[in-house]
Amino acid sequence: MLTNASFTVLAGETVGIVGPNGSGKTTLLRTIAGLIRPVHGSVLVNGVGLHRISARQRARTIALVAQDEQPSADLLAGEVVALGRTPYLPPWGAGGVEEQDAVEAALRAVDLDGFAERPVHRLSGGERQRVLLARALVQDTPLLLMDEPTNHLDITHQLDLLALARELGRTVVLSLHDLALADRYCDRVLVLHRGRAHSLEPPAVALRAEVLDTVFGVHATRIPHPDTGIPHLLITARPQSSRA
Repeated sequence: MLTNASFTVLAGETVGIVGPNGSGKTTLLRTIAGLIRPVHGSVLVNGVGLHRISARQRARTIALVAQDEQPSADLLAGEVVALGRTPYLPPWGAGGVEEQDAVEAALRAVDLDGFAERPVHRLSGGERQRVLLARALVQDTPLLLMDEPTNHLDITHQLDLLALARELGRTVVLSLHDLALADRYCDRVLVLHRGRAHSLEPPAVALRAEVLDTVFGVHATRIPHPDTGIPHLLITARPQSSRA
């Protein structure tokens, strides 16, 4: 159980949530998304209580790319993406040319140009993940949540996805297993450990060596990239003799 998680995300920030397996990353994201009601406290978006608004209003505020979500195999990729426009349609309404253009633009943004007519059952795991991201893009919400979005993606598309997240001009909160990616692409990082959340800090503070040693049991150091000089987080196993 995750307790005493209190933090404020600034508009336009990319915030990473990291922690060992079972630390509550998915639970926290689902709570922020309004799928789980907190036992104590509240979730506010622009000062509005998330659990006090309608499902349609919430869907216009927050888009969630869930971990290992499986869209219906009977749908086409474009149909899955178009579901992101549902909160903006009138009852029994259907999208027109504008929706089609938005779907195609979102698929291009995730490197799936021309995939609109591709059946979901013919997509790889990584392609399905990018289709779900495209659905979140056309939902056009100020807040985007992603739970382990780099799962199933090759390294090229991992880097492309995280770079895209930073370029959207939206507030993005995502959970990540890869600490080096969190360090490189996130403005601030929230570390979860043993049911509690550390303070939300810049990566150099949140992911400092002593924290990673305590929380993950690994040795970490920062070294400058040989070409750019930008510090990068280098993680290695802790020596066997120093493990508890």
